[in-house]
Amino acid sequence: MRFSSKRLSDWKWAYIMIMPLMLGLLVFYIWPVFQTFYFSFTEWGAFGKYTWTGLANYKMLFTDKELLQAIRNTSIYIILAVPIGIILSILLAVLLNQQVKGLSIYRTLYFLPVVTMPAAIAMVWKWLYNSDFGLINYVLGLLSIPGPHWLTDNRTALLSIIIVAIWCSIGSHMIIFLSGLQGISSSYYEAASIDGAGPVTKFMRITIPLLTPTIFFVLVTSLIGAFQVFDFIYMMVGDIVMESTQSIVFLYYKYGFLKNNKGYASSIAVLLFTIIMIITYIQMKIQKKWVHYE
Repeated sequence: MRFSSKRLSDWKWAYIMIMPLMLGLLVFYIWPVFQTFYFSFTEWGAFGKYTWTGLANYKMLFTDKELLQAIRNTSIYIILAVPIGIILSILLAVLLNQQVKGLSIYRTLYFLPVVTMPAAIAMVWKWLYNSDFGLINYVLGLLSIPGPHWLTDNRTALLSIIIVAIWCSIGSHMIIFLSGLQGISSSYYEAASIDGAGPVTKFMRITIPLLTPTIFFVLVTSLIGAFQVFDFIYMMVGDIVMESTQSIVFLYYKYGFLKNNKGYASSIAVLLFTIIMIITYIQMKIQKKWVHYE
């Protein structure tokens, strides 16, 4: 009986300790999800008033050419930014996992973009991309190459944002891959050396297979983050976004905060949530075919 009462007391204090966190999750995360789902069936008017419209917003989703363009832009962003960022992060992690001089300095330099404010990063890259007096076009001018209008040309605007996104993501992914690499036993590489395996063979046959759990984690988180790209588009291009750079989240922001059409914006958010859930579910299902946990 004493044990049971003591255990009950422990449970009581445990719930008391986590209650602030649970309340925060409920108020700021869980409740807004249900609220957004409800608002997706409404139409908003002036002074915060709204009326129930049923599936009208979802019918509009499948006929909205602007949304289709945003999905296309987001898909291009994901296809380029995610795999390139992961590949570069793995290569850098492998290089920085070696015993070289100044290793901590290199790791710090590559990690700096992660701890730098996104607004500061966007401002610096806007100056670099400036078509009139930016450093990039200045260097191209020295080579007699005409520099493009990086952020105002439909052909280069999205690519310019992708480059910045890759540059910012490499540092955090590299640290994660470094922790994964340091968890691989050196005995595998010693055995491979005895068999005459070279660096490339070791990398492809040992490093990559044993690093697949870490790659899977980074892939899932990177895809979720890429679907929600907004900050660099907003800070580097501004409110008046071209068709070639408008992402799904920016379209949500546009309808929700600029056009005050919160009902349709909520339906866009629900659509994005559904897409992310489906892709994450597919990743969890197919991971058994390529992720090696032992």
